[in-house]
Amino acid sequence: MKKTLRAGLAAVLALAGAGWAEPPSGAAVNGIGGFFFRAEDPAALAEWYLSNLGIDLAPRSYDAKPWVQTEGPTIFDPFPMGSKMFSEDKVFMVNFRTDDLDGLVAHLRANDVAVQVDGNTYPNGRFAQLDDPEGNPIQLWQPAAKAP
Repeated sequence: MKKTLRAGLAAVLALAGAGWAEPPSGAAVNGIGGFFFRAEDPAALAEWYLSNLGIDLAPRSYDAKPWVQTEGPTIFDPFPMGSKMFSEDKVFMVNFRTDDLDGLVAHLRANDVAVQVDGNTYPNGRFAQLDDPEGNPIQLWQPAAKAP
């Protein structure tokens, strides 16, 4: 019974096509409005992100302006628990877009931040990896349209 039900569901999903599960127009989210995570020293970590990656501190009043992203693609992709993309004791990795990967890497290295640049250029661009001071993985991405 379960096998037949699974096969039937798979057939229905295959017939429905890729757009089957999409919400109606206007009912979908259109970007990331915030990224929240725990830290041992939140104030120091926020300052590190400001001085190394240019991410403004979260506003503490409605009169202050928050960090504003440049519009562009965002990948939302859960990874398997055993993924080697980042260490097993971390549950997230954030990917930041940049228009100048080489300049940002030089800035980080000048601040004594260890950065590993992926030497390959992929169809979607170039990448580098680093960890913040608390060991949270960060991936930097320069989209192909901006890559040299």
